[in-house]
Amino acid sequence: MNQEKVLVIDFGGQYNQLVARRVRECNVYCEIYSYRTELEAIKAMNPKGIILTGGPNSCYEENSPTYQKELFELGIPVLGLCYGAQLMMHVLGGKVEKAPVREYGKTEVRVEQDSPLFADVSRNTICWMSHFDYISRPAPGFSVTARTADCPVAAAENREKNLYAIQFHPEVLHTLEGTKILGNFVRTICGCAGSWRMDSFVEHSIEEIRNRVGSGRVLCALSGGVDSSVAAVMLAKAIGNQLTCVFVDHGLLRKQEGDEVEAVFGPEGPYQLHFIRVNAQERFYEKLAGVTEPEQKRKIIGEEFIRVFEEEARKIGAVDFLVQGTIYPDVVESGLGGESAVIKSHHNVGGLPDCVEFREIIEPLRNLFKDEVRRAGLKLGIPETLVYRQPFPGPGLGIRIIGEVTGEKVRIVQEADAIYREEIAKAGLDRTIGQYFAALTNMRSVGVMGDERTYDYAVALRAVNTVDFMTAESAEIPWEVLQTVMSRIINEVRGVNRVFYDLTSKPPGTIEFE
Repeated sequence: MNQEKVLVIDFGGQYNQLVARRVRECNVYCEIYSYRTELEAIKAMNPKGIILTGGPNSCYEENSPTYQKELFELGIPVLGLCYGAQLMMHVLGGKVEKAPVREYGKTEVRVEQDSPLFADVSRNTICWMSHFDYISRPAPGFSVTARTADCPVAAAENREKNLYAIQFHPEVLHTLEGTKILGNFVRTICGCAGSWRMDSFVEHSIEEIRNRVGSGRVLCALSGGVDSSVAAVMLAKAIGNQLTCVFVDHGLLRKQEGDEVEAVFGPEGPYQLHFIRVNAQERFYEKLAGVTEPEQKRKIIGEEFIRVFEEEARKIGAVDFLVQGTIYPDVVESGLGGESAVIKSHHNVGGLPDCVEFREIIEPLRNLFKDEVRRAGLKLGIPETLVYRQPFPGPGLGIRIIGEVTGEKVRIVQEADAIYREEIAKAGLDRTIGQYFAALTNMRSVGVMGDERTYDYAVALRAVNTVDFMTAESAEIPWEVLQTVMSRIINEVRGVNRVFYDLTSKPPGTIEFE
């Protein structure tokens, strides 16, 4: 990671995590930092390149996010995207102003001169625009390399100083040759070798864990989900019997999931781990009683998780480290990865209490996206059936139940979700859809069943296709499958009289409901 690193400086853009994701697709390691990061800290990281993200502000207005001119004088290649491009021009003496015509959506960009940034890119290429302002005059020393019908400076560069600015968003899939453009920047302009590989990450992580833990004792928070499972196996390979895995059944799991997790990771399972199962259903239900606000639910679940782990650690005695399956989207959405707003506090990041009884928390997957975690799992020898199982959040059904969590509501969503997953598998769609689940809305409505009036809950079905879990599109499930699921849920699940299908993409929605 530290041999070749590109920094993404975040100015509050909605696509900042996608920038990092696309750079990693070029086999170059990348991290997100806020624009408030001190210049000396950036220099200390010795990056091979810097990318400035988009953002919602106008760079010429007072109190807008900015960066000092010295950033562009470090001799490190800099690429500005949208707001980042405008800011580069503004700081270096160009002019940015309100655009006479706003551009939004797919736009044809004409590449007008040879540039290392546009090597092997079509002269007329489709890019994703999203801006109110535009660069009306490039900064001294910059030449215009691309335009659109309404944007006189779609791209500009000062090749001598390795400074590049583009008005569009290459990180968005709607920009047809965006990954190629970013690849040109990190590989050709920054000189990165592209040596970021999952096998080397796994090997280095195992060695780093051994050195960090030494002879210490480690407790792993094992949920049975993909992330915590990969983290557990990685720790087991690194430190063997110094590891104890604690599985907390908080009563918010999918139907029969507690027994399934124990069958895999328990003493009779293939990994022979030190495994402890804690049945804490009633404890969590009591803590969540009367709570309806999503962030509060997440924080309650996060804190109670830690308290259970602390209690188990005291029983074991002298546990130094807590291991969690935190991944990069958790960090970004919890508002800790850059300048973005808090979308939702993940129980293992923003949901952690201020004080924990462990010396350190180890998060070996903290810098990986979901698909990278799966690849790490395969490198560790974990079977595909585990690596590609349906993702399940740590707070579990607590965030798939809108409003207050009760044992009765958990029963409803468990049964509905089990039917949904069963029918998806029967239709052969279980490996073609990124994530799918049933959630319980807080809506109750009038229905009629057996010639009698009902007043029951509505279940919402969710299914999305995604690569990195930072963006997602609603999956197209055949109508007959949805009809079968609807009919079975209403007939088999007591307390439900309506079934909805959620078509919302991410953004503007999130994959989970809360």
